[in-house]
Amino acid sequence: MKNLNEIKRLAKNVIELETKSIKNLANFINDDFAKAVQLIYNSKGRVIITGIGKSAIIANKIVATLNSTGTPSVFMHAADAIHGDLGIVLKDDIVICISKSGNTPELKVLIPLIKNRKNKLIALVSNTKSVLAKQSDLVINAYVENEACPNNLAPTSSTTAQLVMGDALAVSLLEYRGFSTQDFAKIHPGGSLGKKLYMRVSDLYPHNNKPKVYLDDSINKVIFEISSNLLGATVVLNKNDELIGIITDGDIRRMLEKNKNIEQLQAKDIMSANPKTINKDKLAAEAFNVMEQNNITQIIVAKELNYLGIVHLHDILKEGIV
Repeated sequence: MKNLNEIKRLAKNVIELETKSIKNLANFINDDFAKAVQLIYNSKGRVIITGIGKSAIIANKIVATLNSTGTPSVFMHAADAIHGDLGIVLKDDIVICISKSGNTPELKVLIPLIKNRKNKLIALVSNTKSVLAKQSDLVINAYVENEACPNNLAPTSSTTAQLVMGDALAVSLLEYRGFSTQDFAKIHPGGSLGKKLYMRVSDLYPHNNKPKVYLDDSINKVIFEISSNLLGATVVLNKNDELIGIITDGDIRRMLEKNKNIEQLQAKDIMSANPKTINKDKLAAEAFNVMEQNNITQIIVAKELNYLGIVHLHDILKEGIV
């Protein structure tokens, strides 16, 4: 039975071998790779990615990455393709076939069928002398010297290399088409990532109460306003309803520590002037950044001196934005 140090050595060796394989891929970014990016960018169709075995699993992941970065893509299993799924491929689609050897029986059947349909074929392959490579319009070389598997059998380094080349393709296309964070947000509306990119302050503050007091209001009124609205603070307005300051529950605690007689105190005596504010059109993530940088748990939503509402840190955390 291997001891802990031996297990750690084995694991580190796998990482070192795969790192070496990935670094070598930069040497294979050639004209064919660049032409593949241009071909896909200029295509009126989709990208159909196919493979078999572990390469099929990698193909699925590359499809997901392309779709999420603005390049419509569909996975087609190579074995299923020759039993009816070839109907997935439409006239203007480009087919990317992923394989280490490029010589598997399923591919040898599939390749001429794709060529007969006049679709452009891109090989993502480790063996550039294979049937797949020779019959493809463009070849993306994902060669690896050895698998990380000690028997040089289990797909390890080779599938990592395929994945990396797929990422290189997807990100190159993203940059080529000028895919922006706004574009990203449109197709990632769900989850924290999407919310971080599209949720705005205006989506949050209308759901909260709108606590307010005036400069001359008593401390009792201030305490009631803070406690009844459950936001840990109240804004302070002047007689023209203009935003002047803020009082937080922390301000109340500090006041009670310093003053035994509080009945004569008014809002203006304990408020903090020039409070942090944010425009309602700003991203909620920006509101969080302001709160984090200033060590505060709520921020006033305002347009100049016009008080609109309050966003609390809990509103942002509840949405899973951070």
